[in-house]
Amino acid sequence: MIAVTGAAGFIGFHVTQRLLARGEDVLGIDNLNEYYDPALKHARLAILQRSPRFRFEQADVADRDRFPRILERERPARIVHLAAQAGVRYSLEAPYAYTDSNVTGFLNVLEGVRRIGVEHLVYASSSSVYGTNEKQPFAEEDATERPVSLYAATKKANELMAHSYAHLFAIPATGLRFFTVYGPWGRPDMALFSFTQRILAGEPIPVFNDGKMVRDFTYIDDVTEAVLRILDAPPSGPMHDVFNIGNGAPTQLLRYIEVLEDALGVRAKKQMLPLQPGDVLVTNADVSKLARAFGWRPSTPIEAGVRRFVDWYVEYYNEKVVTS
Repeated sequence: MIAVTGAAGFIGFHVTQRLLARGEDVLGIDNLNEYYDPALKHARLAILQRSPRFRFEQADVADRDRFPRILERERPARIVHLAAQAGVRYSLEAPYAYTDSNVTGFLNVLEGVRRIGVEHLVYASSSSVYGTNEKQPFAEEDATERPVSLYAATKKANELMAHSYAHLFAIPATGLRFFTVYGPWGRPDMALFSFTQRILAGEPIPVFNDGKMVRDFTYIDDVTEAVLRILDAPPSGPMHDVFNIGNGAPTQLLRYIEVLEDALGVRAKKQMLPLQPGDVLVTNADVSKLARAFGWRPSTPIEAGVRRFVDWYVEYYNEKVVTS
């Protein structure tokens, strides 16, 4: 059995769906918090609960008593830890939410794993750990000691914690540095979702740094494929490893908006704004390590990925879209 924390979240939902589709028994764990509309989380959960192989436990990984007891009772063979407080900008408003979920919560995962032993712990890190590193593209061996947001700092802390527990207790663990994941069932606080919502409502979209930021937008199906491939291949030799999970094709934000406008058949009203605290100008993933290890790399172009998101959004929210 495989445990997936954050199973009702964006990436967790897709990973769980794929695990169930290939015949795995999955224990989903999620606290269903209200960081964004819980209705979306419940809708994802309802789909997962159609499978007899899926069981759900509503619990917070930061609960020092209850969460480790769940792991001791269920004893999953592998764990995909995706539960976290996400979002760079929100970390400026609610810093304790990040230390509670991302630091204390991850410590609870590690302590639980130490007690029960697992074949492999795969956990979410983030491209934000690279901070303002000027070397492009970002490679796993690059310096990551200068995060520019509390969110990034907690993710770097996760990598250091996992490394120490892997060394001390021989826990096979792999961190995944996700690069701007997007796609159907995505988070409402992320650009693609909020831009779509605002454009269809006739509202201006906030475009930070005049749209000159560059992101390595990575489609959710590629991310899910990477998670499963890595989950099935625990590290040998050193017990801890990290991988970039990115598309390897960085795109300027203004181009991303153009692709969305084309998919919607609607032009956006843009509100140009300065760079926000904690944001970085460029993220660009070197995925050669992933390609060498698995003979595969993410490849979905934004034109295809954005269109699939718009198709999902229209169906889910019953929006009318003028196709171009």
